[in-house]
Amino acid sequence: MTKSITILGSTGVIGTLTLEVLSALIEEPFHISVLAAGTNVTKLAEQVLRFRPQYVSVATREGKEQLLERILPSGWHPEIGIGEEGLLQAASIPSQVVVSAIVGARGLLPTWMALQRGAIVALANKETLVAAGELVMTTARTSGSTLIPVDSEHSALFQCLQMGHTNPMEPVERLILTASGGPFREWSLSEQATVTPEQALRHPNWTMGKKITVDSATLMNKGLEVIEAHHLFGVPYDKIEVLVHPQSAVHSLVAYHDGSVLAQLASADMRIPIQYALTYPNREQSNWPRLDLAQLGQLTFESPDFQRFPSLRLAYEAGKVGGLAPCVLNAANEVAVNGFLDGRISFLQVARLVEEVLQHRIPGSMATMEDVLEADRWARRVAQDLLKKGG
Repeated sequence: MTKSITILGSTGVIGTLTLEVLSALIEEPFHISVLAAGTNVTKLAEQVLRFRPQYVSVATREGKEQLLERILPSGWHPEIGIGEEGLLQAASIPSQVVVSAIVGARGLLPTWMALQRGAIVALANKETLVAAGELVMTTARTSGSTLIPVDSEHSALFQCLQMGHTNPMEPVERLILTASGGPFREWSLSEQATVTPEQALRHPNWTMGKKITVDSATLMNKGLEVIEAHHLFGVPYDKIEVLVHPQSAVHSLVAYHDGSVLAQLASADMRIPIQYALTYPNREQSNWPRLDLAQLGQLTFESPDFQRFPSLRLAYEAGKVGGLAPCVLNAANEVAVNGFLDGRISFLQVARLVEEVLQHRIPGSMATMEDVLEADRWARRVAQDLLKKGG
């Protein structure tokens, strides 16, 4: 039976890799029914002409006009939505599988809508669970939706927990997320003060978008993943550990109360967890790069330095506070990262700006999705005001 697929964020790194994976899966019949993108009309047009979805969304009216110019000669005329309304329409179309690959809080509402209608959601947008984890997980349970993580670390945990125990979380002692440590793993704070955006965008192991690459350099990405793991697996924060693992071969580990530890290893290639999410519970053959442990030579681990990488500390603290604090953390971080990439603040000021926003009294409480969205807007306003003052 053919599975219908929606890809939210089809022109980004994860969306592009998802289409590559789907093209390579011969044994699994898929039909790509919806593609949602932002402003990269050139790439979207190529995707539309190749995969022929029934519905497409773009960020702007100008983008729609440019897309039509490129695809009309082919004779393929999908319905085209615009802006947030078009994106939400894309999420509401009843495909069986939704790949949530939009970066940042913009992916929250469409992912939530897909969960509300009971879709299988392959989740690459970690901000959905960071900003509104309690509401999102409640929605998934109520609707009967299946939530499968795409992040390599959470996919690794998910796989380690699928080992035949009737209650997979019962014997778990702790979850261990690995982090490469980023390009500045050994840099002092004084050295980090000189970091440029160009340097921060050179990740040693992974090819990713700009925002997540900077987050990996500050270790905020790992902090967001800690919050995501807390909600996905229902584990307290004091039982979620982070280890720096520069080789990025071990993606996560699960420690059990009998003293054993299970780990998932693979090459640092996002196509592997993407394929696992798309074909779960099966494991289909692939031609993606194999991990060569002999060539790698060694696997090393070390504890993270919370003083040199305060963003990780801030994420743990916000997670433990709970409520709207993680949402505020995420929104402030998005503003701060953009400010760094634009040259308005320094690398070290990213964490300082986030901490300053968190020190404000956060208005409201998390009862509805509108509460989350209002907290997101509030945090962005505060962060933007601080950014105008130079962080």
